Amino acid sequence: MLRRRKGLEPEKTSEGDSKDRREDERKTEKGKLKVESAKKWSCVDSCCWFIGFICSIWWFLLFLFNAMPASFPQYVTEAITGPLPDPPGVKLRKEGLTVNHPVVFVPGIVTGGLELWEGHQCADGLFRKRLWGGTFGELYKRPLCWVEHMSLDNETGLDPPGIRIRPVSGLVAADYFAPGYFVWAVLIANLARIGYEEKTMYMAAYDWRISFQNTEVRDQSLSRIKSNIELMVTTNGGKKVVVIPHSMGVLYFLHFMKWVEAPAPMGGGGGPDWCAKHIKAVMNIGGPFLGVPKAVSALFSAEAKDIAVARGIAPSFLDSDVFGLQTLQHVMRMTRTWDSTMSMIPKGGDTVWGGLDWSPEAEYSCSPKKHMSNETKTADKTDKGSLGLKNALNFGRIISFGKDVAEAHSSRIERLDFRGAVKGKNFVNTTCRDIWTEYDDMGIGGVKAVVDYKSYTADSILDLLHFVAPKMMSRGDAHFSYGIADNLDDPKYKHYKYWSNPLETKLPNAPDMEIYSMYGVGIPTERAYIYKLIPGAECYIPFRIDTSAEGSGKDSCLKGGVFSVDGDETVPVLSAGFMCAKGWRGKTRFNPSGIQTYIREYDHAPPANLLEGRGTQSGAHVDIMGNFALLEDIIRVAAGAIGKDLGGDRVYSDIFKWSEKIKLKL
Repeated sequence: MLRRRKGLEPEKTSEGDSKDRREDERKTEKGKLKVESAKKWSCVDSCCWFIGFICSIWWFLLFLFNAMPASFPQYVTEAITGPLPDPPGVKLRKEGLTVNHPVVFVPGIVTGGLELWEGHQCADGLFRKRLWGGTFGELYKRPLCWVEHMSLDNETGLDPPGIRIRPVSGLVAADYFAPGYFVWAVLIANLARIGYEEKTMYMAAYDWRISFQNTEVRDQSLSRIKSNIELMVTTNGGKKVVVIPHSMGVLYFLHFMKWVEAPAPMGGGGGPDWCAKHIKAVMNIGGPFLGVPKAVSALFSAEAKDIAVARGIAPSFLDSDVFGLQTLQHVMRMTRTWDSTMSMIPKGGDTVWGGLDWSPEAEYSCSPKKHMSNETKTADKTDKGSLGLKNALNFGRIISFGKDVAEAHSSRIERLDFRGAVKGKNFVNTTCRDIWTEYDDMGIGGVKAVVDYKSYTADSILDLLHFVAPKMMSRGDAHFSYGIADNLDDPKYKHYKYWSNPLETKLPNAPDMEIYSMYGVGIPTERAYIYKLIPGAECYIPFRIDTSAEGSGKDSCLKGGVFSVDGDETVPVLSAGFMCAKGWRGKTRFNPSGIQTYIREYDHAPPANLLEGRGTQSGAHVDIMGNFALLEDIIRVAAGAIGKDLGGDRVYSDIFKWSEKIKLKL
């Protein structure tokens, strides 16, 4: 027994040791797993650390920005670039200029703030919050709700049931489009430096989405402008106002000048001499007097050059159902309810914009060249070196389906008329989530007919838009017109639909008033487009700018499917300058009282470095609002100067030469 017990004792000991070893091994394995799990790094961890790093840097830089002296940025800039010139307001105050004529600002499309006064349940908590302008926070938080509230009624062009969005009032309505992105703020600040304040400045805010006449019907915006101008003249010793419209605001104020003198109820009842009594000068900035081709591409395919480029980089992002959003379809559905966009469809037809085989700018060369400044009609004196020696370009073909069509002579193009094509709702449209546009009613046959016509000029563009968007254009036909009047004394031109077209209306009888056309030049500006058909586009817009279409050579005017000419990046020179260069120059049937007109062009110069921000010599459509030369011209006129004091015309482009090619009865 003793032997047996002694013999068993080692066995127990060995069993105990093995158990201990197994426990130790388990602990060791657990420890290794913990170490491995501690060392493992996931993608989520990387993203969190990256976001945290960016936020930390942002808050640190924000702290430094708020802690540093206000003069520090200027000190750094001057240390790098040399002494900065005085802002125009400071410079002119040193010359002794002070506040004189009251000024009225008329903002353009999209630059004025809009706020919510009544909305649907998805917009709870947004009462009097900006839906347009500011931070655009609601666009990111609830995009579908935002689109629903920013859209107008597709039948009336006014508020949809249960929604009221109204323009923000006061100078803050359009001083900044978004934080840090100025529109009118720089001009306001420089006027303040010579003594202007809110009682001598007025922002004529209006809802830029609706038609011009409907701003009066719904909000009485035109009556408010009339009353405020009369008040400013009365409270400033009878001094007339200087009006400064920008972009689409130019057309809006052109409409106002006819409305204010027209008898009630259609007009404001101010009488035939109201403008002569109340307006010293109208200083139009970047005015699309004759429309812009960019409006055509926006209405036709919800595109412009920038969007077409983005589509080329990410072909499916803007079209696909990304995060439940079909982006461009929503944009098209929304913007096609904005009747104001139709005010900028090209006016004057083929007479102004050119036909299949000619255009006023046909000899224009896109090769970089240095403009030579001259105070008079420099285009008449421009030598052949400033113009290209290339073959004439077909800028008159605003839309062409295919590069070969855009470049071929019209006799070689076989076209099938689309106007009598049979439409039909034969898309298999079951997944479009109720965002489809009027393309849904065209059918495959209608889409094919549009492509088979191949090339569209300014005349046929109107027929095209009536074909692809009949509901939109039926509203537009009630408020806008795009032709050339044969007889301006015809009673039909007393209707408000003609008032924003300078080719179908007369300027007021105000011989002492001055009209300026002020715009940037030297930037490639959209003039015509090459399109392609997207096959099988059931839920997508069937037409698209063909970004693969490129011209031959680096100096070609065709890049990314877009033909460009001289302008301010949005408005071609032809549209901004023709009326003051020819249509209104001297006594004409469009300007019977001989109002003096001036062209002031600003040659674009990009900022030399990042510290200059958007630059002080920019000619871009919005950035020009910070151009020191333009600001100085405006302040001098507001302080009492006339056009001759500024030096008359200042022209860099070929606007006078191009204007002479347009055969218009004056």
